[in-house]
Amino acid sequence: MATTSIDHPSTEQTALRERILSLGPWFHNLRLKGIETAPDHFLGDYPELKFAHFRNAIPADLSGKTVLDIGCNAGFYSLEMKRRGAGRVLGIDTDEHYLSQARFAAEVLGADVEFRQMAVWDIAELGEKFDLVLFMGVLYHLRHPLLALDLIHDYAARDLMIFQSMLRGSRDILKPEPDYGFNDAAPFDDPAYPKMHFIEHSYAHDWTNWWVPNRACVEAMLRSSGFVVESRPEDEVYICRWTPHEIETDYPSCIRSRQR
Repeated sequence: MATTSIDHPSTEQTALRERILSLGPWFHNLRLKGIETAPDHFLGDYPELKFAHFRNAIPADLSGKTVLDIGCNAGFYSLEMKRRGAGRVLGIDTDEHYLSQARFAAEVLGADVEFRQMAVWDIAELGEKFDLVLFMGVLYHLRHPLLALDLIHDYAARDLMIFQSMLRGSRDILKPEPDYGFNDAAPFDDPAYPKMHFIEHSYAHDWTNWWVPNRACVEAMLRSSGFVVESRPEDEVYICRWTPHEIETDYPSCIRSRQR
């Protein structure tokens, strides 16, 4: 009986598998010519399983659109946006290990996606705004999360932003009064009041987790930074629309010097 390529992988497949292993560990489970990069991911087929819940909330046709993927990791979302026809896709991350994976994946798939080592604090240096910004799984890793949202609003986004954050605490939302007197009983202890839980040391064995917001806090932060929430297609994912900022942001001098 004739053997199949599954029984005897080709030299190309073997070389590809070895290269994938050499670039591990992978946090994104990508499929590169039939080979999965993280088949034993502790979250399952991640991030495909999560993306399945909100893929239809993103325009299927991004022809001619520009996309910025902040905290791109191995490039799952960057590559997906390119598949939808985006004209320019830029993925940025501070971790060169992830960027090496992303560049390799783009090369294997023949995707024209640029990946650059850059922190969110430096996006003003890009000197351009994007039709679609992806800011997913990053907020809670930042020491200064509200500043990051302000910078994205003022220097990167011009229309849509796809936002995701880990959430803990109440999923209920309390709408505070516009103001409270100093001696008034404000509802700070209500579980539905907007709040961020500060992590001094580590959470989920990850020392890069600094904050965990509740739902009310995330939505309040987005509004404060000039983004209108249009929908929440998945428990932690928000489709947001850019609007003019109502608050004049006072950036630190190190950031003001980069403004263009």
